[in-house]
Amino acid sequence: MNKQIFVNLPVKDLDKSKAFFAALGYTFNPQFTDQNAACMVIAENSIYTMLLVEDFFRTFTGKPIASAKEATEAIVCLSCESREEVDGLVKKALAAGGKAPRAPQDYGFMYSHGFEDLDGHLWELAYMVPQQAA
Repeated sequence: MNKQIFVNLPVKDLDKSKAFFAALGYTFNPQFTDQNAACMVIAENSIYTMLLVEDFFRTFTGKPIASAKEATEAIVCLSCESREEVDGLVKKALAAGGKAPRAPQDYGFMYSHGFEDLDGHLWELAYMVPQQAA
């Protein structure tokens, strides 16, 4: 069986979060989407993000939910196929109401930039030059 990852993130407003990520070009699996959660498809059959309304998210943990706007709980990093894809996704995120927490980073063999979503979660996007990454 193919390994899959489901990153679960708490969100304050599910509809606004869905609209934000739809503006970046992501789709949602209706089978696992309702008023409490949305299954965002990042890579078909392998990478998903579950956007969970905070009250529903609380049912999965006994710990308090960290405010991603006040503290960094994680940075979700996604690989991209080009520098243009990195910049294009950041541009879409900013247009949809996100923020760029720092300037793009160019290491020669790797280029990265990222955005902060509506709930403050950090998303890093990275492109590695194939010949130099090997």
